[in-house]
Amino acid sequence: MDYKSAGVDIEAGYKSVELMKEHVKKTMRPEVLTNLGGFSGAFSMEKFKDMEKPTLVSGTDGVGTKLKLAFLMDKHDTVGIDCVAMCVNDIACAGGEPLFFLDYIACGKNYPEKIAEIVSGVAEGCQEAEAALIGGETAEMPGFYPEDEYDLAGFAVGVVDEKDIISGRDLAEGDVLIGIASSGVHSNGFSLVRKVFEMTKESLDTYYDELGKTLGEALIEPTKIYVKALKSVKKSGVRIKACSHITGGGFYENIPRMLKEDTRAVVKKDSYEVPAIFKLLQKTGDIDEHIMYNTYNMGIGMVIAVDPGDTEKALRALEAAGETAYEIGIITIGEKGVALV
Repeated sequence: MDYKSAGVDIEAGYKSVELMKEHVKKTMRPEVLTNLGGFSGAFSMEKFKDMEKPTLVSGTDGVGTKLKLAFLMDKHDTVGIDCVAMCVNDIACAGGEPLFFLDYIACGKNYPEKIAEIVSGVAEGCQEAEAALIGGETAEMPGFYPEDEYDLAGFAVGVVDEKDIISGRDLAEGDVLIGIASSGVHSNGFSLVRKVFEMTKESLDTYYDELGKTLGEALIEPTKIYVKALKSVKKSGVRIKACSHITGGGFYENIPRMLKEDTRAVVKKDSYEVPAIFKLLQKTGDIDEHIMYNTYNMGIGMVIAVDPGDTEKALRALEAAGETAYEIGIITIGEKGVALV
């Protein structure tokens, strides 16, 4: 009897590490002091001594049941982007610059090529966020996960000068809400998606004219990473007063998180065109509109609040960063919360 006969292939683990190294090295930053394969990752803070009060910010998240879609489509090179996005977007919401990322993959059986494919997506997400992938863990857990399934989660650390933290504390009546377009469903609400649409190869391979692609292609589209977009706004001289990453809980749960007491966000639903995937989802599942806005991003992945005099400058900065953005609402005085009109 040995470990391999118990279902854990140590040699496959070694091969996975070797295959992922080519992807990981693309994410390196000068501050990284260790190589992949050590017991921990070291990251120098020397660069941040010029900040008045350097403050660490962190985020952790997973991809959720969107992974079921990846299993069915046998497509594993984009879910890593989702994993990074869900962590670094939260850091960016606080005004932070993501520094480094660690991933955790738990699987029923270690297929080195599949693991490397997953990590290639993680690395791509890290490159987009300008964060270094400095470590991680691949855990082979036979009997716990089916052989062809896995779970994927991550953890990110960033830094921000304390004076630049985005907290919403200076929100004022009349501040403008700008919505930055999402790339689709992102990584939330897939338990409902899988109830609405039949999760078969035939269903996912069905082409929809309104989507301009197959259902599977529309749903697997990775979560957009907003780090560079928010950096662009900051570099333009615009101060972001508050920021919300529209994740699980949609508009109704996430927008209030950016507000201070006695301020209310009023969002105009007709200020932008809701993407076709959400319309198809709502129609096919006969889902109430309130539930849609309480579950999905509905085409807006990030919301920022700025002074009304900075609106045009912020929109231009976002356009220059390659983003599609809309003026979607305003801040009013009232009970803390959000109203969709």
